[in-house]
Amino acid sequence: QNMAEKKIPVFACEGPCLRGEIARLAANIVAKEMPKYARCCYAEVALVPHSAMARWAKAAEKAVVIDGCFLECIGRVVNNVVEREKVIHIDAHPLYKKYNDVFLMDDVPEDERKAVARSVADKIISKLKEQSASKGL
Repeated sequence: QNMAEKKIPVFACEGPCLRGEIARLAANIVAKEMPKYARCCYAEVALVPHSAMARWAKAAEKAVVIDGCFLECIGRVVNNVVEREKVIHIDAHPLYKKYNDVFLMDDVPEDERKAVARSVADKIISKLKEQSASKGL
């Protein structure tokens, strides 16, 4: 269905830390609120190369990667599967600049994590809309 609707896959950090959780929550918001976008499972794309999801990610006009931190784990995975020039790579952490010394997601209350993810998603949505407008999409 995502291929037929020409949706843009959105990948996210799935790390167990706070930064990964914020990136994941933000990616879910972006995909839910932007009709041209849909969440994509990086594990299936990377590990099941002949799956429908992998075919969708490879064939899509572009792909969005929201990493949780400077390690860019998901970006590295996606760059091995999707043509690099198609990838819009976003590091979520500079978009909120908090919790530099916090690792465990449970060290920040759930409502606060969700609020930060909402803020990150709003910035990403704005960026994606600007890029689409500048390219006439």
